Amino acid sequence: MQSIWSALDWSAPWLAPYRGLASRVQMLSANPENRVADVLNQVGDCGRRFVPQTDLPDGEAYEAYIARTGCVPTREHLHDALNGLVWQRFPRTKARLNAWQAQAIAQQGVGAQRGALRDALTLFDENGAVLLAPEPLWQALQARQWRRLFVELRPLWCDAQLVLTGHALLEKLTQPRKPITAHVFCHPFAAGLGDNIDTAIAQALDAAPLATKPFTPLPVLGVPGWSQESENFSFYDDSCVFRAARLPKP
Repeated sequence: MQSIWSALDWSAPWLAPYRGLASRVQMLSANPENRVADVLNQVGDCGRRFVPQTDLPDGEAYEAYIARTGCVPTREHLHDALNGLVWQRFPRTKARLNAWQAQAIAQQGVGAQRGALRDALTLFDENGAVLLAPEPLWQALQARQWRRLFVELRPLWCDAQLVLTGHALLEKLTQPRKPITAHVFCHPFAAGLGDNIDTAIAQALDAAPLATKPFTPLPVLGVPGWSQESENFSFYDDSCVFRAARLPKP
């Protein structure tokens, strides 16, 4: 049986933040007796333990269980494997998201709808990214000036980094397609944070602003170097992917 982890191309640019875990993952996953949770538990120490999905009690919310026990229920597929990788690489960020989720569940319970805060937390957890970049790139992104962002200001991307934290987003990119879009957290992270990225993201997350969904869409394969096709600048003329900003309602 082919390993779940074999779907990952560790040379892909979007996996750069996780590449330091690659050798351990590959070694551990080569043992067919190791479940996804076993691999994740031995890859590093993020302050959480990964357990089989069956450990989650019936009727208890997933996020509440993690907050109560420090254990992350994990299924035998790539989605949960990538969730575990993000926990290992960005433990403070994931813990912060979990704490807000658990607090909202404790206050409001689990209903048919998550509510504004939990909805935003889930969106970021599944599909989020942060941009570490010079100010002109930030301005172009928020204005959705795609040709300025990716063509006119292309040299500035040498000093920028798009960091994907959403595990569902990483899963989509195992089969890269032009429309795949991240929700970038609109916080002006400075370039060059290095190993302090996790702490910076965690400190920037706050419940009140998050409830407003402060995210900007960014088609990730537009990032220079992330797709060979983007070397031809007509790549950015696709208005179905690189959409203009919505005009304010009169």
